[in-house]
Amino acid sequence: MPTLEQAYEGLAAWCRARAYAGHDPFDGLNSQLFQATPLRRSRVLRLLWTQAFKRSPVNLRRLALVPAGRNAKGTALFALASLARWRTTRTPAAEREARTLLDELLAARLAGYSGAAWGYNFDWQGRAFYAPRGTPTVVPTAFAARALVEAAHAFADEAYLRAARSACDFILRDLNRSAETEAEVCFSYTPLDRTQVFNASLLAGEALATVGALTGELELQTMATRAARYVVRRQRADGSWAYGAAEFQTWADNFHTAFVLTSLARIMAVRAGNDAEFASALRRGYDFWRTRFFLADGWPKYYHDNPYPADAHAAGAAIVALVELQELTPELAPDALELAARVARWTLANLRDARGFFYYQRRRRYTVRTAYMRWTQAWMLYALARLLERQNAPVAGSAGVPPALSA
Repeated sequence: MPTLEQAYEGLAAWCRARAYAGHDPFDGLNSQLFQATPLRRSRVLRLLWTQAFKRSPVNLRRLALVPAGRNAKGTALFALASLARWRTTRTPAAEREARTLLDELLAARLAGYSGAAWGYNFDWQGRAFYAPRGTPTVVPTAFAARALVEAAHAFADEAYLRAARSACDFILRDLNRSAETEAEVCFSYTPLDRTQVFNASLLAGEALATVGALTGELELQTMATRAARYVVRRQRADGSWAYGAAEFQTWADNFHTAFVLTSLARIMAVRAGNDAEFASALRRGYDFWRTRFFLADGWPKYYHDNPYPADAHAAGAAIVALVELQELTPELAPDALELAARVARWTLANLRDARGFFYYQRRRRYTVRTAYMRWTQAWMLYALARLLERQNAPVAGSAGVPPALSA
């Protein structure tokens, strides 16, 4: 089994050789074959087509003429990995790579909205709504904001902070709001829907909180607190969170729980005032996640009640969350770094290809070896970079996030 350093360098080289372009579990609607037929107009057939590509044990994309593409969220994750690498090595090559990826991220901004926004490079059909390719969505926008905030701190570059602040305008002005009161708010996934997806709304809150901490804007920090309170108040009695508020969104999975925990910890780290309410939710959420979503050897379960499938995306998101929790809230997650190392070792042993990339999923009877660029490679590169950074900078507050987040 390679070392973490070898695994990082091998994966980084594999991704660079492909210019960070590839396929995605949800890109089936990019099929030139499907788009050439009347089937593309049917909501049901779009959903079935997308799920068939996502669930297939073999990659159907070449047969269906689905081109490889660049994904804005993937670019943000690759930029975050490069920023972590630069903080660890301080080499000119690491800075050049980070800045190149950040430039490409900025070039991928969507025009026509109140602020900087990013979307996916494919049409997406879900049960709740349909988002055509290029629709701005909160998740890639929030991850872009995270990368830009970290870049603004790393390179003392106001241009990155201005871009991150612009993303806050998109969140505040273009996204719909549900369950809005003086105490709470829930942001929609896109300007086209009114869904209440807990991790997505909290990612919006994270962007507002971290930007507001650097710009000193009370409005941004207040809105972030309201977004956090909305999610915290909908935590279940056992400490878990459902995916969303709708009746068909009641499941809980590993990586969306990791997103909630990471964003909540980041909001808490920059929020002034009493965090007892949020700290209790974070502790209960972490305890449920740690005890129910991982096996003893580090196997990252997709759902809390079933070990299958073991998904590299879940592994990568878990490692990132564990590193951040140990960094930002060590008193609430004292064993997080040790668990992150176990998850990394298991993933290297079970989902890594000798050529350097990571497989999609290990299912009960077989392994899906498709190499998804955003879903798998970007998350694992980010995870390995953050774990290496933390292992090389064990002093609290010395790595990963701007000092404002670790104060």
